[in-house]
Amino acid sequence: MNARVVLAALGVAVLAGCQGMPVARQAAPGTIIGTDADSAQAVAQRQRIERLGLAAGDCASPAWAMTGRVALSNGKDGGSGRIEWSQSAGKARIELTAPVTRQGWALEVDVEGATLQGVPDGPVRGTDAAALLRERTGWDIPVAGLGCWVRGAWASETAFGAALVGYGEDGRVQRIEQAGWIIDYADWKPDAISGVDLPARITALRKTDRVRLVVDRWAVD
Repeated sequence: MNARVVLAALGVAVLAGCQGMPVARQAAPGTIIGTDADSAQAVAQRQRIERLGLAAGDCASPAWAMTGRVALSNGKDGGSGRIEWSQSAGKARIELTAPVTRQGWALEVDVEGATLQGVPDGPVRGTDAAALLRERTGWDIPVAGLGCWVRGAWASETAFGAALVGYGEDGRVQRIEQAGWIIDYADWKPDAISGVDLPARITALRKTDRVRLVVDRWAVD
């Protein structure tokens, strides 16, 4: 049985249990502007990014963790489950599990590449985390950029290209467009440790590929 069949089974197994997963509100984004704009929203966002330690756009730092629920779709197959994401000192670990069957996989990323566990003939290693996931599971998850986007910040424009940012009426980021992905945000919650507002619901979309996250808990140093 290949990895795509295993992951498809994982999706079917948990879809029924996750049908109650809240859907992010897809409000129309506000004015889309560049990250170097001098509007009050852009200035406040840059200050927020600095407090998160992301001013340089380095998505691998600083240390943080989140737990929640994830729904994945590639236009043909879809699946849902629990997600745990933690990273520190340039290393990240992402785990996806089905609550009922406990099947899933774990991706570990470091400066030399990525290792994927929980797939047939695994663990397997590759130089590009996203490419490794696409090849072995069929899911397109923008691992490198998502480390920033999931925290409501744009990634390094040197590495990922220019970012466009849309703000809602409350001044919070409502949309980021970067590297071909559109990331929409709905609901925010303050992190108990850092005091900085962080997204509670995130949807990342590129063509037919979609990653939807509902965050249950943040932990940011």
